[in-house]
Amino acid sequence: MGCNCSENKKWECSDSSIDIALLEPELAKHAGSPINLIKVLQKAQELYGYLPLDLIVYISSALGVKPAKALGVVTFYTQFKTKPVGKHLILLCRGTACHVNGASGIEEAVSEYLGVSEGDITPNGLFSYNNVACLGCCSLSPVMMIDNKAYGNLTKDSAVKILKEIEMREASLCG
Repeated sequence: MGCNCSENKKWECSDSSIDIALLEPELAKHAGSPINLIKVLQKAQELYGYLPLDLIVYISSALGVKPAKALGVVTFYTQFKTKPVGKHLILLCRGTACHVNGASGIEEAVSEYLGVSEGDITPNGLFSYNNVACLGCCSLSPVMMIDNKAYGNLTKDSAVKILKEIEMREASLCG
């Protein structure tokens, strides 16, 4: 009679697009080494674009880290995403300087233009946005970052103009 315990089953992610074989070399290199948790999580996010919960648990098991600790690391650092994100991730600063200088209006314009709420992806998969506590660009407030490029001294109109320019660039790449 065979055992049906999880140790005898092939691991499968809830997101069928995640091919764990791509991460296995990194996991093998750092197996049983908790000190490399962030490095492995970064590699996984680079490969898959985000870190679903079952992948975090799988990585923690391979490195010998408690799943709660791995999840704590993922949720502490803003670089890690637990949900899929658009091709262009917009980070909207909500720090004090940005707040005082109109960050809520920028978020309103971005959300209205994209037709999505924070954390959601546009239907075409091109954009998603998240609010962040601070981007460290206070002299440029209000500011947003897209693909590691900061855009400052924003108005509602200038924020939308930037999004339109990115859309036009994307359209020219496809056509």
